[in-house]
Amino acid sequence: RMVAGCTSLGIYGPALFPKETGRDYSSTPYLDLIKEHRNDFTLFSGLSHPDQSGANGHSSEMTWLTSARHPGLGGFRNTISLDQFVAEKIGIETRFPSLTLGTSNTSQSYTRSGVMIPAETKPSTIFAKLFINGTKEEVQRQMKKLHEGRSIMDTVHEEAKRFGAKIGPADRDKLDEYFTSVREIEQRLAKAEDWAQKPKPKVDSTIPKDIQEKTDVIGRLELLFELVPLALQTDSTRLITILVEGRNDVLPVPGVTIDHHNLSHHGQDPEKIRQLELIEKAEMKAFGKLLTALKRKSEGGSAMLNNTMVLFGSNLGNANSHDWRNLPVLLAGGGFNHGQHIAYDAKNNVPLCNLFVQMVRRMEIEYGAD
Repeated sequence: RMVAGCTSLGIYGPALFPKETGRDYSSTPYLDLIKEHRNDFTLFSGLSHPDQSGANGHSSEMTWLTSARHPGLGGFRNTISLDQFVAEKIGIETRFPSLTLGTSNTSQSYTRSGVMIPAETKPSTIFAKLFINGTKEEVQRQMKKLHEGRSIMDTVHEEAKRFGAKIGPADRDKLDEYFTSVREIEQRLAKAEDWAQKPKPKVDSTIPKDIQEKTDVIGRLELLFELVPLALQTDSTRLITILVEGRNDVLPVPGVTIDHHNLSHHGQDPEKIRQLELIEKAEMKAFGKLLTALKRKSEGGSAMLNNTMVLFGSNLGNANSHDWRNLPVLLAGGGFNHGQHIAYDAKNNVPLCNLFVQMVRRMEIEYGAD
């Protein structure tokens, strides 16, 4: 399984990165907050995607899971995100191929055609989607929509077959690719029909109460994190992304009086850094709670965390200067040999996609030229 969480306004490097590398690194203010999980995660520095200069300083938010170059500039077209690439391979095996969550509707999940999948933001709605069965009439309406989708696919498939008899070898190769896509969609629709008629899993939890205050990003993040173990334990999905969207207002964190975006551009002002650290410490504590919850849930004699990769970090290495290099990246769980700070050259970075490749391999997926 794979979970990817990103905070779009960076993570203050001096409070996160230790000076030492390897296993004997000295802890830092942020790592102190998750010290009980020290042997369950690896901290990386010196990773980034190449050529992330884009339309503005925050454009790399679009490409944290895709690595597409020059985001937002003329002619830019995003590529498929890591989670959706894996969903194409294994999404058919679960009721939901993936879950795209966030503190706003913006997400970092993109389809193969480069279209953003809007994030779901209300924990109560997400909980109902996962665990509350619809009425008989609602199920029938859903089945009707799925049947309509399959009939459209049948029509398109027949038209394409007739067209295929009139084209040359090169175009026929492209048409074969199209046929493959159509078959995959047909398989997903068939599976969706099966799932629609099966009762949803029961969990020993109640519907979470949504936080109405939009500025309470930390509270909203904590509620989303609480849904992750439930979704994974019931095998409702094996792929989840969560984006913590930066805001231009003051977050209700004790001691914070300046808006979050302004704090991220601290200009080395000690007071702004102090307040920024209060927000980011709250985010790190929420991340630590997620790891604790995944460790407490057991399956097959092992902690769920051992079978779940949890990626957490940011698309900005230094939000103060909109620098997309030297990204803060933590990878927990998944059965890897953790407990280290692995540091690459802070100026001549290693591609973050190298880590993505290892994650895909851990999912036992063939990735080929993709």
